[in-house]
Order: sequence, then structure tokens, then C-alpha cells
Amino acid sequence: MFFKKKVELDMSNIPRHIAIIMDGNGRWAQKRGLSRTMGHREGSRTLKKIVEACYNLGVKYLTVYAFSTENWSRPKQEVDDLMNLILEYLLNAEKELKGKNVRIRVIGDRKRLPERIQKEIERVESNTRHIQGLDFVIALNYGGRQEIIDAVSCLVEDVKAGKLCEVNEQAIAERLYTHEIPDPDLLIRTSGEMRLSNFLLWQCCYTEFYFSKALWPDFDEACLREAILSYQGRQRRFGGVKC
Repeated sequence: MFFKKKVELDMSNIPRHIAIIMDGNGRWAQKRGLSRTMGHREGSRTLKKIVEACYNLGVKYLTVYAFSTENWSRPKQEVDDLMNLILEYLLNAEKELKGKNVRIRVIGDRKRLPERIQKEIERVESNTRHIQGLDFVIALNYGGRQEIIDAVSCLVEDVKAGKLCEVNEQAIAERLYTHEIPDPDLLIRTSGEMRLSNFLLWQCCYTEFYFSKALWPDFDEACLREAILSYQGRQRRFGGVKC
């Protein structure tokens, strides 16, 4: 039997904000002759473990891509199953967190989500709003381009109303879904795919990327530590020069 050696990390250089594109549930299920829904359910179990791992490592913000604006084009049964899983997660969120200091936020356009999910989002956000520890951000019906369009539309209205005199980066950032959340330091995408898929397009301009070959249900704390170790080995210059 082989055991993975635990990766030793520099605890003084843990990413403040980690974003994850959770990819590979369907392929994981297909390899095992299971339904895609079973893959998504297994992926949900993985998510719970990764939230706990990030909490224990002292990560302050974790943002996960749970359902994109493009995911509506999937077969209706798969979409319905995903919505049921999301609802189940929200209903049990506080119980699953076992008293940990985790605040839950949801970003994206909620209007198209089922009414019961919208109500659960409001309930969970309200119940955890006061908590300081890990901010767990769930992107639901989220699209990076739509987020920017919404921000620009808000800018136009504010200019017309005389509330804004100058359009700059700060003015746009303040109107994004993530206006209270710092930009990601590290973005992880699983399953070997190497693209952003319309996720946090504005926010990731200086984010470090890490692409894992592991399918999301197989992604564990050891994989997370490998991603953070890779991050810790990089020099972040933000367009400048470091000697």
C-alpha cells in the first residue's frame, strides 16, 4: 500500500483567496459506469472536504464555480438533479459546517434559480452574515461576462442619475457581484482542462493558475496542498519587477 506524503506548507504564505473550477464529475462517473448525477453527488462530498481543509489551513475566502450561466444547456434531467443537490447543500449547510466560523455567500444572477433555492440562499446568507473566519462563496448561475455587463449597466444608470462623475477600475469593481471580496490569489481547475470558462474574468487578472489532472471527485487535501505549494513557489510581481 502506498501513502501520500503530506506536503509541508509555509503557513505564513497561505493564499488569502482560493477560487476553484470544480470540473470532471461527469467523466469520473462515466469511467465507473455511473450516472452523471452520481458524479455530481460525489463531487458534492469532495466540496465539503475541501471547505474544511481550507478552513483548517486558514484560507480566508474560497469561491467555487457550482453552476454557470451556460450549464442551463445541459439535459433537463441533469440540470434538475444539480438544482436538487444545490438545494440539499444549502438546507444542510450549517449542520455540515459543524459550528465552524464559515460565512456563506452566493454570487451570480439568482432570478432564474428555483424559488426555493432563492429562499434558502437568503436564509443561509442572513444566518451566517455575522460570522468571521472563512468566507465560502458559491457561484450559482454565474457568468463572468454577464457580471461585467451588469456592472456596466449599473454604471450607466448611476451616471445618468448624476451619482458618478468618473468611470475607472474602482467604479467597476464596486459594482461587481464580488465587490466585498478580494480578487483570488490562486485559481485551481481540476480534470486537466486549462481554461477559465467564463469564471471571474475581471477578478483573475493577476491570479496564479494551477491546473490539476485529478477529476474533481478525486481531488483531496493532498491535491489542495500541492496546488498551494506550487503557488508558494512563485513570485507575484503584479506587473512590476522584483529583485
